[in-house]
Amino acid sequence: MKNLLFLFCFSLLSGTICSQETGRLFNGENLNGWTKHGTEYWYVEDGELVCESGPEAKYGYLSTNKPYKDFILNLDFKLESNGNSGVFIRSHVGGEDGTTIRGWQVEVAPPNLHTGGIYESTVGGRGWIIKPDPEDEKNLKPDDWNHMRIEARGDEITTWLNGKQMVQLEDEKIGAARGSIALQIHSGGGIKVRWKNITIQELD
Repeated sequence: MKNLLFLFCFSLLSGTICSQETGRLFNGENLNGWTKHGTEYWYVEDGELVCESGPEAKYGYLSTNKPYKDFILNLDFKLESNGNSGVFIRSHVGGEDGTTIRGWQVEVAPPNLHTGGIYESTVGGRGWIIKPDPEDEKNLKPDDWNHMRIEARGDEITTWLNGKQMVQLEDEKIGAARGSIALQIHSGGGIKVRWKNITIQELD
C-alpha cells in the first residue's frame, strides 16, 4: 500500500514538473515556430534573432505560432540604433494590413521610455496601463545586453529588468485573454534590436 501511495505521489509530482519544464522559443538557427508580420526584417545572425527596419519603415511583428496564457518568459535583448521595440503577450496579429495587433506590450525601448512598462494595443485600447518608476528605468543598459523576465499568472502580470522588478499589475481584461507572444519593431525606421536566450515555462 505504501509503495502504491509513493508511486501515485511520484506520478503526480512528475506530471507537475513535466508540465512546467522550460522550453526554448528561439532555437538560435532559424525562425521555426514563429510567423513574420509586415515587411520589416527578421533574421538570424551569429545565433541571435535580429529585427531591423525595412525600406517601408512600418510596424512589424514576429509572433509565436502557439498561443500562451500563463507562463514565465525569459529573454535577453540588446538595443542597436534606435531600439524602440517590445514584447507582446496574449496577442493576436492580423487585420487588413496584416500588422494590426491586439494585446499587451511589455515595452523595450531606449532610456527613459518606460522599458518594462505595460501598454495596451488594440482599437480603442487604454494605451499605457502602468509605467515603471523613473528611478527603476535607470536599470536599463542602453549599450549592452539586458535580461527581461515576464510572468503572467491569470490577472497578474509582473515584469523584471536585469533582476529588478519593474511593474506588477492585476487586470481582469488581460487575465481573460490568451494568445501569441510577439516581438515588435516600431515604425519610423532606423531601428535594430538583437534577441537571444528566449525561453518559456508554461504554468498550470
